[in-house]
Amino acid sequence: MRPRSAGLLWDLLSAMQKVQTFVAGKSWTDYVGDDLVRSGVERQFEIAGEAMTVLRKSDPETAGRVPNIHRIIGMRNILIHAYAEVNDRTLWQTATEQLGDVIVAVNALLEEAGPADSVESGPADSVGS
Repeated sequence: MRPRSAGLLWDLLSAMQKVQTFVAGKSWTDYVGDDLVRSGVERQFEIAGEAMTVLRKSDPETAGRVPNIHRIIGMRNILIHAYAEVNDRTLWQTATEQLGDVIVAVNALLEEAGPADSVESGPADSVGS
């Protein structure tokens, strides 16, 4: 794994954990009725997708080990470039049903990378730099 890759994986993990926190204890009705929660979920998916876009370019081998990386990047692209076509139901289902495998895999990859103090780039400077 390249040194910067761990920082990008940390960004992905952090974004996914925030999404889980934002939707915890909420119903579909709560979600669609709360612009702030929906905006927060969308923003974290954007961050996750951007981190994986950079990872795929800079370290394709590690990127290939992230489950659903193409879907993560695709969701980011829709949110950024085709925002009028965002499907709230898809975001909700992803947020409530599909993050577990990604989180488990990313945690394993970060464990392989070693202690956090060996990460060359951190969450604040890894995406887009």
